[in-house]
Amino acid sequence: MATIKDFIKKHPVITYFVMTFAISWGGVLIVIGPGGIPAASKEQFDALLPAAILALLAGPSVTGILLTGLVYGRAGYLEFLSRLFRWRVGIRWYAAALLIAPLVMTAVLFALSFLSPQFLPGIFVSNDKISHLMFGLSVGLVAGLFEELGWTGFAIPELIKRYSVFITGLIVGVLWGVWHLIVCYWISGTYSGELSLISYLLDPLLLLPVFRVLMVWVYDRTGSLLVGMLMHISLTASARIISPLVIAGVSLLAFDLVWFAAVCGIVAAVAVANGGQFSRQPIK
Repeated sequence: MATIKDFIKKHPVITYFVMTFAISWGGVLIVIGPGGIPAASKEQFDALLPAAILALLAGPSVTGILLTGLVYGRAGYLEFLSRLFRWRVGIRWYAAALLIAPLVMTAVLFALSFLSPQFLPGIFVSNDKISHLMFGLSVGLVAGLFEELGWTGFAIPELIKRYSVFITGLIVGVLWGVWHLIVCYWISGTYSGELSLISYLLDPLLLLPVFRVLMVWVYDRTGSLLVGMLMHISLTASARIISPLVIAGVSLLAFDLVWFAAVCGIVAAVAVANGGQFSRQPIK
């Protein structure tokens, strides 16, 4: 008779995503309480946000570490640690991990700022640039370190055994985007205006899947969980540091669409540079 452990070993990816969503969304709902979505006020959202974020991050991190042991045992943890501390990967991969997100975001926002000054990057118009920068870096560090223990630590290595870099990126990217929806729906209650709810729900689904393709490409070429974490840190920190101070509704949707097009262009350029496909052979 098959046991739960047998099922997990046979279906590790399905188990990973089910557990991640159950822990993250279940934890967020416990923090928010019944009737707390969408948020009734910005004050309510701000007060509960730290606890909700901790609950959200517990999903991918706890699941990734737990399943590594259940599926692969001690050898799995040793291999996990080797990827976590693999730093000799070539400077170009560090450049790709750290610079793609901030450079593309800045370029997109400056282009849109010709239409409206509300699109100016937040770091340029903030009254307290040091606090704004430090807060963005702190959020990026926490999100990148904890989330990638699961996404790149467990899910991506499992999927890439069976699928291409592109397909693996889309699978993880779409589910990564959906994973964010509970918080996006929650915060949508603090804003009003045309297309406010739609813009917040589409935000992660436009931004994250195509960017995750690039993240899987960088991981595939380096085999480094550390570099994967740095790329996530760069993306999240950039979103907090560079994004306009106040953006919602139609403006947020416009930014998302232009950002989506720009990153799709980078994905296409990478594919063309690799002969029409993403290489699956790591290059150190």
